Amino acid sequence: MTSPALAARAALTLPYTHVESMFIDGNWVAADGTGRNQVTDPATGQVWGSVPDGSDTDVDNAAGAARRAFDTGPWPRLAPEERAKYLLRIADEVERRADVLALTNTRENGSPIAESRGAAANAAGIFRYFATLAGYLGREDVRPFPSGVGESVVRRDPVGVCALIAPWNFPINLMVIKLAPALLAGCTVVMKPASPTPLSLRLIVDSVAAAGVPAGVVNMVTGSGRLGDAMVRHPLVDKVAFTGSTPVGRKIASAAGALLRPVTLELGGKSSAIVLPDADLDAMGGVLVRSCMRNTGQTCYISTRILAPASRYGEVVDMATATIAAGRQGDPLDPATVFGPAATPAQFKTVMEYVASGHAEGARATTGGRAAVLGGGLENGCFVEPTVFADVEPAMKISREEIFGPVLSILKYDGIEEAIALANNTGFGLGGLVFGADPTAALAVADRIDSGSVGINFFASNHSAPFGGRHDSGLGTEYGIEGLNAYLSYKSIHRRASARGV
Repeated sequence: MTSPALAARAALTLPYTHVESMFIDGNWVAADGTGRNQVTDPATGQVWGSVPDGSDTDVDNAAGAARRAFDTGPWPRLAPEERAKYLLRIADEVERRADVLALTNTRENGSPIAESRGAAANAAGIFRYFATLAGYLGREDVRPFPSGVGESVVRRDPVGVCALIAPWNFPINLMVIKLAPALLAGCTVVMKPASPTPLSLRLIVDSVAAAGVPAGVVNMVTGSGRLGDAMVRHPLVDKVAFTGSTPVGRKIASAAGALLRPVTLELGGKSSAIVLPDADLDAMGGVLVRSCMRNTGQTCYISTRILAPASRYGEVVDMATATIAAGRQGDPLDPATVFGPAATPAQFKTVMEYVASGHAEGARATTGGRAAVLGGGLENGCFVEPTVFADVEPAMKISREEIFGPVLSILKYDGIEEAIALANNTGFGLGGLVFGADPTAALAVADRIDSGSVGINFFASNHSAPFGGRHDSGLGTEYGIEGLNAYLSYKSIHRRASARGV
């Protein structure tokens, strides 16, 4: 008898499984590279797809197509309002593919379907938001000299050919947040998805093609990290945008620095949630999974360290333990599943090493703390029990290092000054939270957290507000008008005021 998980997968009809092509110059073309990268369902261990492992020639072809489209094609020369119309059409096309996009995403990385079903709407929202910024690009910007001798016309030009590299945890939206502003700015792009998640992005490419975007504007190659390095260093590339680990980000920054090539890096995090003494713990429990263990803990900005006041430490531990223990772990294709698998065997191994270190260093697992053993076809999946560690000390590895799995650490503080010091004692600076009933006091604490984003009583990304990391969490910002500016190059044309209109 076929197990439920395997039967559910056998019933799926997905548009892309084993593919031979890459998207270059407006067409799906056969890859030059002869190697293959397998796509494995982390919930079952089944290999269900594969893509070409691209070669340097594939990168050359994609970069060459993007270069020609930028240098001689219509895209950079369209009015921003015209490019915005394309973005709106892309958004519509993405939404038409919502179901297969979600299912493909979940099979690739094990994100619970309740999470991945929001990917298409979120991606469409990003395209639509950036379309609203066309007026900013088209607006005349004339700035008088302070001395009064003349004026400067400030032009916002597209930076050129952009290499866009996305990770496996949110493979659609972390690419779209690069693609949408690049396209509105008038850039052309070469995209590379992460090796474990190369198929879902094809549906975004299909949406771009269906929207009528000219050939060569958007290109996609697939392959290992070696291919990403070739893109970063390619002589035809003008800008790099990358989301991923801090160690890889450092290598990209080093290469881009040597080439004097602008780069946007959104990297790792080890964010903290400061629980103030007056916090409503029932309300906090309602947002705990979303804010502190979203996507089975595989989210860069989540606050995986909870800093609780000594006076309420036991209450916070009990609330977090009960909330996480109540979250259902199982088949990510089941809409009721809260916690799925680690996305890859390598990530499973990493998370389990951190869990072992927590035990070895004296932390107390109040729930979880082991590899999960599931049945029904999930026996070979990469499941880690959702884990809460109490009695965590600041020097422990689970307190200091990014785990990227379903593990929460709860630390104790005496006084708000200690809480802020603990929140700021990592090399990262990406996210953070403050839970408290007094909005003025909570805002005052949020202001002192050294991080690119902080939530008060909840956390969410706002397409219109900048998102970026400090310190080891990255360089530059995405989202908002600031995210659009990252794809622009500025030119000042100086003239006498009498030359206006000439």
